[in-house]
Amino acid sequence: MSVFRSIVFSAVLTGVIAGAAITGAQMVGTIPLIQKGEVYERKAEAVAPAPAAAQPAHEHNHAAGDHSHDAEWEPAEGFQRNAFTTGANILTAIGFALLLAGIFALRGRPVSWREGLFWGLGGFVVFTAAPGLGLPPELPGMPVADLTMRQTWWIGTACATAAGLGLLVFRHASWAAILGLGLIVLPHLIGAPQAPEGHTGVPEALSHSFVVAATLTSLLFWALLGVLTSIAFRRMSRA
Repeated sequence: MSVFRSIVFSAVLTGVIAGAAITGAQMVGTIPLIQKGEVYERKAEAVAPAPAAAQPAHEHNHAAGDHSHDAEWEPAEGFQRNAFTTGANILTAIGFALLLAGIFALRGRPVSWREGLFWGLGGFVVFTAAPGLGLPPELPGMPVADLTMRQTWWIGTACATAAGLGLLVFRHASWAAILGLGLIVLPHLIGAPQAPEGHTGVPEALSHSFVVAATLTSLLFWALLGVLTSIAFRRMSRA
């Protein structure tokens, strides 16, 4: 039971610190770029013509007081949006920190901050770098492929990359190296789902800047998560 408490407490502590720190990094890096992308998205929506056949029904629904076609709710700019972003980042960080702390517990020995850093970098490769090669971060207003297909490819790529890295690191045999490399490469040979052809008003330079900023922010997130989780879990275990 003490091991379970150490896992949970270290993950919560790490998640709060790392989630708050990444929110600060996002406010400087990615959030301003997202807001610029939303401007182009609104412009595209404003000039997009409504289907002629849908106009009478749309007018009828508004006359009857039906607002189902109104814009979806989204948090207001400022404090509300920042609070939701911070909360989401903290919850995400706690979830991944639970995964790392569980792995550290299974190792059965103290994990130094340097080893924790390597585990964090491994998480960056599995959850950001490998999927990002086929599905880079996208700004609002850009054409995207089907959501289900993207999620399926992303999950498959993360699982294959994790298994491949595990074989390369923990199995010192030629067959493991070949199989591990094959698993890492396989999702990219299959190919990520491609977005449909379509015009976007988002400048290419803005999109490129967002990919770089999002990737660097994720790298910082995973490095912090690995180091802080290893330190917190080691101290909680000793206590």
